[in-house]
Amino acid sequence: MTDTPAPPAAPPVSGVLRATRAVWRRDWRTAQRRKGEALLPLGFFLVSGALQPLGLNPDPGLMRQVAPGLIWSAALLAALLPLPGLFAQDQSDGSLDQMCLGAAPLWLLGLVKVAGHWCWAGAPLVLAAPLLGVLYGLDGDALLSLLASLLLGTPVLSLLGAVGAALTVGLRQAAALILLIVLPLAVPVLVFGTSAVQATMAGQSPWAPLGLIAAQLLVMAWLAPFLIAKALRLACE
Repeated sequence: MTDTPAPPAAPPVSGVLRATRAVWRRDWRTAQRRKGEALLPLGFFLVSGALQPLGLNPDPGLMRQVAPGLIWSAALLAALLPLPGLFAQDQSDGSLDQMCLGAAPLWLLGLVKVAGHWCWAGAPLVLAAPLLGVLYGLDGDALLSLLASLLLGTPVLSLLGAVGAALTVGLRQAAALILLIVLPLAVPVLVFGTSAVQATMAGQSPWAPLGLIAAQLLVMAWLAPFLIAKALRLACE
């Protein structure tokens, strides 16, 4: 009888933790060194949201009616701004090859990168959204629905954006390609996020659209890391 080869040993937990911490710290230090780029999504979100009312009729009722769509549109575009550089630096300095060959699963490292993107490009939008909501005249319940929809929806945007960034890493005109890939997929998040706030403003329950966003988040949290890992491995070959 011939001996069957033993399955490869699982990487030690300590090595996986070291790799994930290294990726997180590297991205954090990069964001600290490039504070202008890190704050660009928040600045775009605030400026875009504040300027759009200037082109509208100053009627308070109209402002409240269009507020959910305008705020969510600004959040969507702001979340896409830093995506072209999400994996570009890793490829340019050789870190991407080390990630592909390292002990930690590539899908886990990709998920760490997504978490970093949300912390620097998504969470500030959630925290700043009430400022724009007050500017548009939203009441307290509508502001809570806006916060809940953004808290659930911005991680979906980060996951979708990371998939697009992984698919286009190393390609010319990556920013335009990311927009073409991510924007159609992000439309449901935009629609359901807007619907949640509008339902609250109409005296209805926002739980149905919020539940749909939560379902999208669960699906993308399960699917996106493996898509990111597959795309990055193709980029390393």
